[in-house]
Amino acid sequence: MLFFMHKTAMIDVFSIIQYGLNEDIGTGDITTDYLQLGNQETQAFLVAKQRGVLAGLDVAFDVFTYLDNQVNCVTYRKDGDTVNPGDEIAKITGLTSALLQAERTALNILQRLSGIATCTSKMVEAIKPYQARLLDTRKTTPLLRQLERYAVRVGGGFNHRFGLYDMVLIKENHIRAVGSITEAVKRVWERNTAYRIEVEVTTIAELEEAVTSGVDRVMLDNMSVAEMKKAVKKFGEQVELEASGNVSLDTINEIASTGVFYISSGAITHSFTSLDISLLFKE
Repeated sequence: MLFFMHKTAMIDVFSIIQYGLNEDIGTGDITTDYLQLGNQETQAFLVAKQRGVLAGLDVAFDVFTYLDNQVNCVTYRKDGDTVNPGDEIAKITGLTSALLQAERTALNILQRLSGIATCTSKMVEAIKPYQARLLDTRKTTPLLRQLERYAVRVGGGFNHRFGLYDMVLIKENHIRAVGSITEAVKRVWERNTAYRIEVEVTTIAELEEAVTSGVDRVMLDNMSVAEMKKAVKKFGEQVELEASGNVSLDTINEIASTGVFYISSGAITHSFTSLDISLLFKE
């Protein structure tokens, strides 16, 4: 079983699989049980129905293995590969009942992660001419963050802070709670000796205040392209600049052209389309 768990994440992949199967099977798969399949075995194929980037194959296989530890998976593709409609991804052989019961949970994971990887890959391709790196955000599905962030990496993106505990990010409401950027940074510096500090700003004046306060990175939140260019020209050599807000496949190239070093997008983990993949039994 693959283990993607972050060092302080609250749930591991084994538990995700267990909870997913329990949610679907519940007290029993009455359709499969009534078919009385016994020890019958079946050969099935994972087949792509859309073009996209694969992610999550090993986790999907682990779903089948959870119900049949003798299942055999032969892969024709791997995570990070681009598939086209009709491509066979893998052959899975095992107990017919196990394949039927694991099918939906396995596909839900594989389709979702592949959708994220595909969406990420398209955005990464769009900013190739520039220095900017595409980052994810915390806008992930509860309990699936480590898997979804893995899919971002497969698609060529990079991970931002994993949670609230591994980087200081002073956002709008933090600033309002204490009165100013300067005061917020001052209070953090009084306690912080280990973590990098980032501040979210919406104007050039706020950016200047953040830079003067001595932060490591500044998030330019919902700034216009013209404002971002001005920010890069004035402060790009002094602090890391990250663009955020209204980032999509349609806008990301122009944002990258401003010269920012990072672009963070929640869309890659909350507005993607799952990749269409089927499990087809061999007749």
